[in-house]
Amino acid sequence: MRISLCQMNPTVGALKENRNKILAGIKKAKDAKADIVLFPEMALTGYPPADFLSLAHFIKKVKEGLESIVAHTKGIAAIIGVVRESPYSTGKMLVNSACICVDGEILGFQDKTLLPTYDVFDELRYFEPARERKVWLISGKKIAVTICEDIWQNAGCMDFSYPVDPILDYKKEKIDYHLNLSASPFSLMKFKKRLDVLRKSALALKAPSYLCNQVGGNDSLIFEGRSLAVNAKGELIGMAKGFQEDLATFDSQENQIIEVKEPPKLEDLYQALVLGLRDYFTKSGFKKAVLGLSGGIDSALVACIAKEALGEENVLGVFMPSRYSSKASKEDSEALAKNLNISYQVISIEEPFQSFLKLLHPFFEGKPADVTEENLQARIRGNILMALSNKFGLILLSTGNKSELALGYSTLYGDLCGGIAVLSDVSKREVYELSFFINKHGPIIPIRTLTRPPSAELKENQKDSDSLPDYEIIDNILEAYVEHHKSEEDIAIMYGYPLELVMDLTTRIHRNEYKRRQSPPGLRVSEKAFSVGREFPIVQKWR
Repeated sequence: MRISLCQMNPTVGALKENRNKILAGIKKAKDAKADIVLFPEMALTGYPPADFLSLAHFIKKVKEGLESIVAHTKGIAAIIGVVRESPYSTGKMLVNSACICVDGEILGFQDKTLLPTYDVFDELRYFEPARERKVWLISGKKIAVTICEDIWQNAGCMDFSYPVDPILDYKKEKIDYHLNLSASPFSLMKFKKRLDVLRKSALALKAPSYLCNQVGGNDSLIFEGRSLAVNAKGELIGMAKGFQEDLATFDSQENQIIEVKEPPKLEDLYQALVLGLRDYFTKSGFKKAVLGLSGGIDSALVACIAKEALGEENVLGVFMPSRYSSKASKEDSEALAKNLNISYQVISIEEPFQSFLKLLHPFFEGKPADVTEENLQARIRGNILMALSNKFGLILLSTGNKSELALGYSTLYGDLCGGIAVLSDVSKREVYELSFFINKHGPIIPIRTLTRPPSAELKENQKDSDSLPDYEIIDNILEAYVEHHKSEEDIAIMYGYPLELVMDLTTRIHRNEYKRRQSPPGLRVSEKAFSVGREFPIVQKWR
């Protein structure tokens, strides 16, 4: 049997566009002489459609879109991820489903059994779980169809247990092939976990298993693709491309084993950020971006990602010096713009800063300068960038990293302005790693930017270390506390840090929740991002 995995990049709500991608995938699979073509979870609607699912007219259009596809499956079997009205008399009104089309007709539907409601997922809000697992007879073979989460229970890699395990149900049926439709979001090192989950399904079922994953960015979520095929022994026999659309076809009789190689971390991280930013723009109808270039490493990295994602002609970098800006910052920001061949402007903030100081002098008289004057500069810069955004139709890229966002080392209505926060889930350590990765073929980011101490340059001789511990300490605590939910006591023992230091940083993480709620959406690349999938109250007295 020949099976094609149509790894497509759907746009949420773009039913006609998604339908056309499905039809193109069916045609390519026919040309590849495939018996079955498999599409990702919710291929027709895009994933996740969220509260579009509450609109009855949206569901009606989904049904019409599916009906218009069926006739095109003449001569092939197509398994398509859709949403549909629930067939059950009780429970939620919708089901997350796979439509099994064979030779121009709908053979039936297999609904999703395990509905994740944790981290970035909220499927129980909308869907009723499947109440039966069917076996489908296609080309004389017994086929099991599962949807994403349905195979994760069997792998035993979660911190909780569902009351049902679809793989165990199918194990009794002695199936010939297992097909899984997925919309499994990207995070660093997720590929190996996803492969292990599919392998365990294949071993349990003693059947070749195929997983078709969505690719592309939708809001904060990024999907890497890398659809998979394993044989009955759980050995990898095929994989689609990463971070791009692909149609991969496998013949079950050609069982050549592929060596499993862990994708390079930095290359994956860079490609994920580029894809996430590109799709955020193209799917929203945006084209051009603006960002503040400070001469620092964060804005330099964002500029590199923006050029790769949007094209050099669509990126404007603006250097906004104040009385505290160093000569090095001006030279490095200009050199970066020249290296990237992006548009570059210099707009001094000295005059508006002087005007604000004069305006506020009667009220501030007798009080020493403090963070107030620093934030004034950040907000002036934010106003300038937003004015350019409004006047020229540019989307402002926020350049703050995860380490800064965690501790509130950012200014509301200043450097937190923007339409998308490119690095909000990238730690300072990873910012440096990515910057050196970009420079591996030559100094695109000026060497001095990578080597001089980080500084916001909002007062004389300022360095980040004046207000923050070493970023290595911050990032270790951040990863352990936010991503792995370790206690302060455990973290202190793990790294040998003073408990008081750990407590201080975790307190600052919780205290600055209000800032993060008002910051732009960010691209999620870790297991636990601030932008989506992490819910803590603003008002609390735990810390």
